[in-house]
Amino acid sequence: MKLSNDWRPTATLEVLKLRARLLERIRAFFSERGVLEVETPMLSGAATTDPALASFVTRYVGPLFPHGRTMYLHSSPEFPMKRLLAAGCGSIYQIGKVFRDGESGRLHNPEFTLIEWYRIGFDHHRLMDETSELVMRLLPTRLGLAAPERLTYREAFQRFAGIDPHTAAAADFATTAWSHRISVPPALLAHNDLAIWRDLLLTHLVEPELGQGRLTFLHDYPASQASLARVLPGEPPVAARFELYLNGVELANGFHELADPAEQRTRFERQLHARTAEGLPAVPMDGPLLAALEHGLPDCAGVALGFDRLVMIAAGASSIADVIAFPVDRA
Repeated sequence: MKLSNDWRPTATLEVLKLRARLLERIRAFFSERGVLEVETPMLSGAATTDPALASFVTRYVGPLFPHGRTMYLHSSPEFPMKRLLAAGCGSIYQIGKVFRDGESGRLHNPEFTLIEWYRIGFDHHRLMDETSELVMRLLPTRLGLAAPERLTYREAFQRFAGIDPHTAAAADFATTAWSHRISVPPALLAHNDLAIWRDLLLTHLVEPELGQGRLTFLHDYPASQASLARVLPGEPPVAARFELYLNGVELANGFHELADPAEQRTRFERQLHARTAEGLPAVPMDGPLLAALEHGLPDCAGVALGFDRLVMIAAGASSIADVIAFPVDRA
């Protein structure tokens, strides 16, 4: 009987040592700045309400919940970290495993490592500065002396898609897609949801051009894509949000954090309605987070940085499976 080799790690020993060195550098970086490392639970009684994300579901039965309690593996440590911020912990960071159901591929594994940190008194621009400092320290040979670039969402669409994403109508997005020979699903042609059209052009025309040979920060997203960020007044209003790209790959997502509990509840409820409309399962919103926001979240900015993708770039690897010991098919 021939034994399978599936027990072996997919990452080489050299790559595993590289991961360890990068983790040491990350901890040194935050230690120099007086940012406290914290740990928060991976299991939560609440799930992400975002329709684009699917949480792993499990069940706990024990003395506190003799009849059982549905629990969720977190997709980000953001909510409990914000509870620590509201409790007065100051600037904090965490390196930990997060989980997103249904995700797998060259750049995705359902279990992956995230670096997430929050800086008191920072806005998203100042946090972009710090994020670039960390990534350039971790990837010096890959980035060289190339200075980071910053583009607003509008500037990026105008440069790479030839369209203003804030003023264009659905027909304008459709015309742009056709002119670039992008296959448009028939159902989308009758759809006036501009967020869907923006995402189509973003993934096909804009993202592949971002971060070519240097870090590129995309910022000032449409207000409808604020997620957990503040909305800045203006014409049009924009979200105080950024994403970081290198070689067309998204590495990080950051916000000048929303601190208004009423607005946060409204956004959660809007996402739950969207889940229902899409036929997705209902999930509980995070009540303890809302209570923490009611108590008071200090003015801060936060960012989540994908560690495995950083290792991919540092190692010159083409797949996330090459930089983690045991991807989902060997877990």
